[in-house]
Amino acid sequence: MPKLAANLTLMFNEVPFLERFEAASKAGFKGVEYLFPYDFPKEQIAEQLHKCHLSQVLFDFPAGNWAAGDRGTAVDPKRTGEFQDGVGKALEYARALNCKLLTVLAGKAPAEVQADRAMQTLIENTRFAARKAAPLGITVLVEALNSRDMPGFFLLKTAQMKAVVDAVAEKNARMQYDVYHMQIMEGDLATTIKANYGMIGHIQIADNPGRNEPGTGEINYDFVLPFIDGLGYAGWVGCEYRPKGKTTDGLAWARKWLA
Repeated sequence: MPKLAANLTLMFNEVPFLERFEAASKAGFKGVEYLFPYDFPKEQIAEQLHKCHLSQVLFDFPAGNWAAGDRGTAVDPKRTGEFQDGVGKALEYARALNCKLLTVLAGKAPAEVQADRAMQTLIENTRFAARKAAPLGITVLVEALNSRDMPGFFLLKTAQMKAVVDAVAEKNARMQYDVYHMQIMEGDLATTIKANYGMIGHIQIADNPGRNEPGTGEINYDFVLPFIDGLGYAGWVGCEYRPKGKTTDGLAWARKWLA
């Protein structure tokens, strides 16, 4: 049965970040994920995880100046040093939070950087991260996003993620498959997931359009979640969606999975 993890960047926004752990726990979640933990001391987050009996499932490597428009630095050859420094910071947090999944956000390639150079930079940075993470038992993921929500993002398709993971050639490098993003970019979800199942290290969900909770759009999660389960997927499924209203009011879809 799929294990659902609440994404605390998008869910339970009715309360401040450090209070979302308890809110997720009370709603029935056993795991949490989010974009970034770095605005808070790792000790404070660890305390919340322990108090609320939650597993820290995933977060992202530092992605540059998010407020200024950065969505990752891993494709920019001029920012390799910054990316590598961020790997060290992320691993410190991952160790403290017992987190075993970290995501590389490729970012947007600068206009002056050719696509093949950007791809090679992404491969080299992801390989660096994977090798640093391996002794800690951490898997490093790459994720494709959709071009509508994230214009200019470098990774947009499953095939691109696969190409990166193949080229990195490290056992702990895999892809993060976001059903919402890939429904927009390519559809054919079941076939694509099955074909790439062996390379998928984490799955995230939201409905389309709107990126709201399952059951509000076109994606048939009553099929998709059992299908993933039937493939033997034993990992977490990250609920990376924006609730239409109060988070707890929109959790009816998840009750059978949280029970």
